[in-house]
Parts: sequence; C-alpha cells; structure tokens
Amino acid sequence: MAFTQHLFTSDSHFGHQLMLKFRPFSTVEEMDEHLIEMWNAVVRPDDIVWHVGDFSCHDEARTKQIFNRLQGRKRLILGNHDVHGDGSVRKSLRGLAWDQPPTHYAEVKQAGERVILHHYAMRTWSASVHGSWHLYGHSHGRLPAYGRSRDCGVDCPDTGYGPMTFQALMAAMRDAEVVS
Repeated sequence: MAFTQHLFTSDSHFGHQLMLKFRPFSTVEEMDEHLIEMWNAVVRPDDIVWHVGDFSCHDEARTKQIFNRLQGRKRLILGNHDVHGDGSVRKSLRGLAWDQPPTHYAEVKQAGERVILHHYAMRTWSASVHGSWHLYGHSHGRLPAYGRSRDCGVDCPDTGYGPMTFQALMAAMRDAEVVS
C-alpha cells in the first residue's frame, strides 16, 4: 500500500443553490463539478479525507453519485446541513460508504500534533492550553484564525476549493501570521 495522507476540508455544500451567491459559479452543476475536480486533483484512492461538515444538500441519489466519484476514504464530521432539526443524520448521508460512521467530533494525530475536528469554531478546545490544533468549517472563510485554530473549508482563500493536508493548512496559517 502506498503512503496514506490525511487531508481536511469542509463546507462543500454540493447541490446548495445558495452557495452560488458567494462562489464564482453560474450553476450548481458547474460548482459541483469544480469541487469534484479539485478534490480528485489532490486526493489519492487510499488517502483519508476528513470532511468537517456540510457535505451535500442534494437528494440521496445525487449525493451518492457525487460521493462515489470522490477519491479517498471519506470521514464526516457532521455539520448543521448534515442533520435534521432533531439531530438525526440526513438520509442522503446515512447510507454512504463512509470510512467511519459520521460523528460530531473527532481527534486525530498529524505530524505528531493533536488535531481537534469540529464543524463549529471554538474559542477553547480539548488540550488547547497544551498546544493542540483545531480545524473547523461553517464560517466559509469569513472568520479569522484564532490561536491554533482555523477554518479548513473550500471557501477559504488558500484552499483552492479542495482538501489540504494539515501541514499545508498550518503553513498557510504561519504565513498569514508573518504578514499581519
């Protein structure tokens, strides 16, 4: 087996018409195809992609079609558009072949660092006082990084509408610190 890398992204919002107000696409189909292309440009079949919420607003059939076109082993951190009002996972997402069951929260190790994954930005998170990192979505690139946390969503200026490695996300964060 080839080297497996972990990549992170969020807020694809496949099929979400409202996203066209904020993204440079004319149609949902154009947006979906671009997001699929950007995903598959960086993800290899054995890679693990952590999608930190708001995966798709399509119906079950179209969501499954898109899911099956995306390379890699996919893991979902649930976002507000991934669940119903009662908190149950949307049917269009439940039947997909996720690498692990979708969850609201996860912790992973990357480059020897503890990384906390949650759809929403947090001011404090598990082990934040001990140097852990936090990746979130939901804010569509409009919320500035805070301490060792940042948005990893497709709408961030540095993500290019696709998943990124932890190292690339942190390098971009350090570069922003130098500039400010």
